[in-house]
Amino acid sequence: MSILQELSTFLQQGRVPKVKELVNQAIEEGISPKEILEEGLLSGMGVIGEKFKNNEVFVPEVLIAARAMNAGVEILKPHLASSDIEAKGTAVIGTVKGDLHDIGKNLVKMMLEGKGLTVIDLGTDVAPETFVESAKEHNADIICCSALLTTTMFEMKNVVEKVKEAGIRDNVKIMIGGAPVTQDFCENIGADYYTSDAASASDVALKICQG
Repeated sequence: MSILQELSTFLQQGRVPKVKELVNQAIEEGISPKEILEEGLLSGMGVIGEKFKNNEVFVPEVLIAARAMNAGVEILKPHLASSDIEAKGTAVIGTVKGDLHDIGKNLVKMMLEGKGLTVIDLGTDVAPETFVESAKEHNADIICCSALLTTTMFEMKNVVEKVKEAGIRDNVKIMIGGAPVTQDFCENIGADYYTSDAASASDVALKICQG
């Protein structure tokens, strides 16, 4: 088993000390930070995500794995930053008003940072006005909205409306995602992009910024 497969397996088990040890070992062996992130940490988290969708694991397991992933990413961060020094763009990210879920948002944030983007994380339960104020303040290229509940996803429409009202609709793209969100919903509310997973979100975000 390769070191990255091993890393993925320990991450799925939520074994923080082993994850830290293997990330350090992989760095010492000269494996690229991007590869460690994508093939070790994110692939492990992807497996957990799939199992969660299929009801094979539940929220506690997801949280334990996410904690292990965060520990690994903390070690990787300086290396990711140094391999991509120039910021390629700025994204404002948050979970919409009324929604306190942040696992998906945090994954997207990590992926965006891994692509060399500057990410302003507004946290959870974010009002539409806060997205707009932050986008203006940081001259953001993208606003990323996440929702896990069907009851809160309609807040995304309010974000689109507020961005229009603020007169910055031409300057900023709006990307949405989360379990209940679909491409149809994206088109109906007038957002720009819908992505189904963190990896796709970061690919699209990079394309937007390179515009």
